[in-house]
Amino acid sequence: MRTAVLERPEYVIPMVNFLLGIAVGIAAVLVAEFLFFTQGGMPVSARNGQPMPLERFVTGRALQVATGQDAKRPSPIPADAPNLLAGAKVYRENCALCHGAPGAAPRSPVAQGMFPRPPKLMPPDKGVSDDPVGETYWKVKNGIRLTGMPGFEGALTDTELWQVSLLLLKSDQLPDSVKETLR
Repeated sequence: MRTAVLERPEYVIPMVNFLLGIAVGIAAVLVAEFLFFTQGGMPVSARNGQPMPLERFVTGRALQVATGQDAKRPSPIPADAPNLLAGAKVYRENCALCHGAPGAAPRSPVAQGMFPRPPKLMPPDKGVSDDPVGETYWKVKNGIRLTGMPGFEGALTDTELWQVSLLLLKSDQLPDSVKETLR
C-alpha cells in the first residue's frame, strides 16, 4: 500500500514565518507597554508633567463619543435671567472652587493640585461658551473620569444641572446681576 505524501506549495513556509514574525512583533510591543506601565514609566503624579500624547488622544476621543448624542440635546429651560441667576448660585457653590470665578484671583490650592488642571470656565477665558449646551450638561451630570471632575447627578436636580450648563454657555454675555452673584 502506498502512502500519499502531501506536498506543500513553496509559499506556505515563508507565509507561516511572516505571520509568526507579526505575532512575535505584536507580543513584544504588548510586553514592552506592560513593562512601561507597571515599572513606573508612566507619570502618575498630579503635580508634574503634561498628558502623554496617546493619553490625550484616547481620553479626548472617548469623551467625544460618550457625549455624542447628548451634545445635541437642547436645554428644556430658557436661558433667561432667573435661570442664569440660579445657575450662578449653583456654580458659585459647586464649581468655582476648581474652575474659578470671573475676575477672581488665580485658582484655589485645590485646583492647583489637580492634574489635569481644571479649565477656567469664566471670562476672560474662553471656557465652554462655544460647546453645545447638551455636551456641558452631560459633563456636569456624569463627570469625567481621571480628571477630578465629579458627576453631580443626584447632588443637583436636573433643573440645576441645566441652569449651570446654560450659565456656562452664556458666560461671555451675562447680565450684571448674574456677574455680581458669581463674585
